[in-house]
Amino acid sequence: MASGKKYKKAAALIDREKKYSVEEAFSLLPQMKISEKFDESVDLAIRLGVDPKHADQMVRGAVNLPHGTGKTMRVIVFAKGDKAKEAQEAGADLVGAEDLVDKIQKENWLDFDSAVSTPDLMGLVGRLGRVLGPRGLMPNPKVGTVTFDVGKAVKELKGGRVEFKAEKAGVVHARIGKISFGSEKLRDNCWALLELIQKLKPSSSKGSYMKSIAVSTTMSPSIRIDINEVQAKFVET
Repeated sequence: MASGKKYKKAAALIDREKKYSVEEAFSLLPQMKISEKFDESVDLAIRLGVDPKHADQMVRGAVNLPHGTGKTMRVIVFAKGDKAKEAQEAGADLVGAEDLVDKIQKENWLDFDSAVSTPDLMGLVGRLGRVLGPRGLMPNPKVGTVTFDVGKAVKELKGGRVEFKAEKAGVVHARIGKISFGSEKLRDNCWALLELIQKLKPSSSKGSYMKSIAVSTTMSPSIRIDINEVQAKFVET
């Protein structure tokens, strides 16, 4: 199968025993493009020395990637009055209040990537917790999607803002762009994400914080990144 041959060819470019510098990893990544039919996404996986089951060790946040994600984000906003108008002017795909909650509840409508709400409507939006929560679509003040500054939130989400949180095993998965971005832009996006995750290190986290980092495209094998280089950079800064 052609895709199988391409995967093997990409895998042959990687030394599985080696941990690459960020520079090396992102220089190698474009050579590993497998599909000619679509622009593969690039994903970063960071394993952290935290236990998300403990609230004081949850790592969660949102980063504005300098070069965006390459994806067109569909953003809805729960707001009324002037705030609804502000959201529309900022480019929100759909704005509403009770009518928007009804649309999601009654029509099972989930054709969006992110949701923003003004704080005063969170009592209303809370009805959607069981629907939006498991899908990661619930507005959350910790990542800036529960705010009266809805215009700013919409523009950031449309401009390449990425939300992330540590999963059960302490791994953060985040999309940092498309393979067509090229090495330099992907590297910039990678450092932006890593720097924020470093800043979010819980005070209760003991021992090594970032344990491993790997980068891959949608279809390629992953490239392991040298964690010592990353940690050294943060010590310097």
